[in-house]
Amino acid sequence: MRGFTHDDPEVAIEWPDDIALLVSQRDVDARALREIADELPLSAYPERADAGPSSAAAFYHSRMPDEHPAVVVDSLSKTFSIPHERVHTLKEKALHPFRRTEYDELRALREVSFAVEPGEFFGMVGRNGSGKSTLLKCVAGIYRADAGDIYVNGRMSTFIELGVGFNPDLAAYDNTMINATMLGLSTKEARRRFDQIIAFAELEEFVDLKLKNYSSGMMVRLAFSVMIQVDADILLIDEVLAVGDAAFQQKCFDEFARIRRQGTTVLLVTHDMGAVERFCDRGMLLERGRVVERGDPERLTSRYLELNFSQDARAAEAQQAGDVPEPVVAAEPDAPTEDEDPEAATRLGDRRAEVLECWFEDEHGHRAEAVHGGSRCTCAMRVRFNGSSENPIVSLSLANSIGDVVVGASNRRGPDLGSFEADSEAVVRVTFTNVLAPDRYWVTAGVAPDVNGLYWHDRRIRLTSVVVTGIGAEGLVDLPYELTTQRGATITSELGS
Repeated sequence: MRGFTHDDPEVAIEWPDDIALLVSQRDVDARALREIADELPLSAYPERADAGPSSAAAFYHSRMPDEHPAVVVDSLSKTFSIPHERVHTLKEKALHPFRRTEYDELRALREVSFAVEPGEFFGMVGRNGSGKSTLLKCVAGIYRADAGDIYVNGRMSTFIELGVGFNPDLAAYDNTMINATMLGLSTKEARRRFDQIIAFAELEEFVDLKLKNYSSGMMVRLAFSVMIQVDADILLIDEVLAVGDAAFQQKCFDEFARIRRQGTTVLLVTHDMGAVERFCDRGMLLERGRVVERGDPERLTSRYLELNFSQDARAAEAQQAGDVPEPVVAAEPDAPTEDEDPEAATRLGDRRAEVLECWFEDEHGHRAEAVHGGSRCTCAMRVRFNGSSENPIVSLSLANSIGDVVVGASNRRGPDLGSFEADSEAVVRVTFTNVLAPDRYWVTAGVAPDVNGLYWHDRRIRLTSVVVTGIGAEGLVDLPYELTTQRGATITSELGS
């Protein structure tokens, strides 16, 4: 196993059975490190915490050598101190030598624990500021953790930013040699793979051109091509799963499929939920530096979008963690101009009946701001009748993010809703199997007196919205279908009969 080098006071030792223990603490000898490891809890293995040994070290010793996890993070914490004001010059420091600088603490990671098995594609997702990149940099040894431990079993390469170390005044060959060496390849191996790197990047005609004359797309293609040539047991990747145009992105996806097949362990930080569901075996969701979900990528996707689009979900998570909830920021999708009546911009009708609110429910009947593709869901609206009404017509329509109406539902063809007295209310629900493609959809809801004409009691345009999650569909909807194949001999026999 290749050793790790870090600036003091980072300590790197060889762990039994080729496990490296990185301890971001004071300088201690190997025996003391061994004693620390023997006392580690099994919090990194929540699925095994109810059985087996009583410490992470004992758990390692209980397994066969080829069963050791590729990466284990145990109770990792990281805090940044943010000064209220910065001293930028020596003169400022000299004029105010005794000024005390006040700091705010940003707790980026809070006792994060997880384990990744060899050959596993592990996704790490979360909103902006949740601590994903900080966690990846701690695992890579770029940041020193304040508390906790990291075990790494194998050679590791980090891809946090493409093109780090590129010199714009050098040609592709020189930059490839430098970048490949920085990523761990020997000079001899980098030379041997140079033609392969250039061919993958589709830059054969621009090898002698200086990088300052490259377009941004050419540069990221070259950087990505160098990245995938690294021979490492563990890859740490931050948002660089695919680059370039559609054709090159497909090449990138094919390359990651190959990396996955050959058993390389990958830790991927991303906001692309389609990539998480497509590639990842398991994953982890972070929120404000804490782990809020582990396990199945499909479940992570739904929970991630819930935290992104639901203020109530974020408030509940903050309350559970003991944090101050985020302030609610109201935003109108189509704000009217100063000359427009705010109500007239989104409502039509005489208000003899009013649409009070509209919402979505998931397959369990709970209100949701995001629903998963393929599941059952419900669109509901609450109506108040200010006057008596006989068999009113209610309607709902859903438009995607570019304004195409993809779903419409009403009771114009039945059933009749019956009679409603003045000051009464009713809730109307439309339940369907969600075949919508992943996107944000806006709901327009209305109530009318009868089936004739276009007269409305109340019609509220873009009243609310819902996000549909899942892997991208080929069209506006993702209809279930069956695909069959008929062989040539069968076709011939059927044509002859």
